[in-house]
Amino acid sequence: MSDAVPAEVERRSAVVVVIGGGVAGMVAALECAKIGLAVTIVERRDELGGCVGRIELDGLTLDSGAESFATRGDGVAELLTALRLDDEVVDPNRAGAWLVWGDGSGLDAAPLPKTGVLGIPANPLGDDVRRIIGWSGATRAYADRLKPILRIGRAHSLGELVRSRMGQAVLDRLVAPISSGVYSADPELLDLDLVAPGLNEAMTRTGSLSGGVGQLVEQRKAGGAVRGLRGGMHTLVDALARELERFGVTVLTGVEVTGLERDAAGWTVRGDRMIAAADAAATAVAADADARPERVELGAPDVVIAAAAHTSLGLLEAAVEGWEATTDWPQGASIELVTLVLDAPALDAAPRGTGVLVAADAPGVAAKALTHSTAKWSWLAEAAGGRHVVRLSYGRAGQANPLDGRGDEEVAALALADASALLGVPLEAGMLRAAGRTVWRDAVSHAALGQLDRVRSLEETIAAEPGIEVTGSWVSGTGLASVVPHAKAAAARVRHRRVAPDGTA
Repeated sequence: MSDAVPAEVERRSAVVVVIGGGVAGMVAALECAKIGLAVTIVERRDELGGCVGRIELDGLTLDSGAESFATRGDGVAELLTALRLDDEVVDPNRAGAWLVWGDGSGLDAAPLPKTGVLGIPANPLGDDVRRIIGWSGATRAYADRLKPILRIGRAHSLGELVRSRMGQAVLDRLVAPISSGVYSADPELLDLDLVAPGLNEAMTRTGSLSGGVGQLVEQRKAGGAVRGLRGGMHTLVDALARELERFGVTVLTGVEVTGLERDAAGWTVRGDRMIAAADAAATAVAADADARPERVELGAPDVVIAAAAHTSLGLLEAAVEGWEATTDWPQGASIELVTLVLDAPALDAAPRGTGVLVAADAPGVAAKALTHSTAKWSWLAEAAGGRHVVRLSYGRAGQANPLDGRGDEEVAALALADASALLGVPLEAGMLRAAGRTVWRDAVSHAALGQLDRVRSLEETIAAEPGIEVTGSWVSGTGLASVVPHAKAAAARVRHRRVAPDGTA
């Protein structure tokens, strides 16, 4: 065997290195570059955007990840305005989603109750609630109005609160499907203050859980809770990429960061870049079957870690003295999205609104949720020209993903069968025009019990370490409404350190 060829090292320098090219990393990099700082983004994947991605199917460019943003706060709206995308903001169809559950002999379905928070009903005896949990479940839920609220104290676990106040039927049929679909987590493990801010206080004021929910519903600002972008949320990534280029940000894709060390000059970021087959063929390394990845080293006084949870935790544990990732950090769930493009005229009537959430007891269905994308977004229905786009989500927290180990054809057939069952419409193989898969292996819920304390401890440690910031959904919270302002705040601290008293960078 020939001696191994030493790996080449490409050395670069910057003022700020951003590890991770998702939206958090892109926003942080842009904010730093705007004042003239030399910024380099290092991204493991071949493209930027992270969970806000795209997939090409049957001539359509579709969202492969996030398809909307929450309207709370002004962070996303301000970003869209700065990127000149504010005229592209659109509202979804207000028809709402349905719920599918097992009724003992098969599947049953009904629209989700309109007045609720995370599935917790404001009116437990309402017709739409009784349709799903029956009279016995509704009567048990109404008992919440009769129990002294002082017995609760300050609630922590969403699941424990709902079960104790309203009973198991509300928890299993109404709350669990939403917590699984939105947070990929068991409601027992979700922190109430993080998933429903203000509900503890509202319960105290009104004297019941349903009363507190009703008060929060009344306080919701006019308009929908989510909005989207004409053309898809992936157009946000395109706009950010254009701005990064305009401000001279260097982007290194296909580089996996393997080490982070501090020295007298600042930080050294080490990464491996695999040599693609086409590239290898054009180099002297091509003849060596043991060709190694090219190494990249970047030096910078400031670094922003905006990578996925498991990557970020590993880098921090190795680089930050006095801090280690404790074993109680939540494990990432394995989530997979399957997108189908269909010729199915029976779906023109949007038989289950804009989508379906699935109770865990629904027999014969592997998916946990379905979005009827062409029913939800009018711009997409127009672009699809009579075709239908549906997207199914697979993978529940603490369970093996039902798609693991399955080939593309098998997955497409399973998703088609699930879509047929969930939409209540026969869908045959001949109707399927295209199918695509998107896998997320590190979906960490920011809302797990104890996460607030874990993040606070991490941030206190980071604050004492010169020249390093951490951002991303695993510390900021899920969704662009949480990610964008958190990334901007991290960048603001970098800018403050790098700007001279006279205002120059």
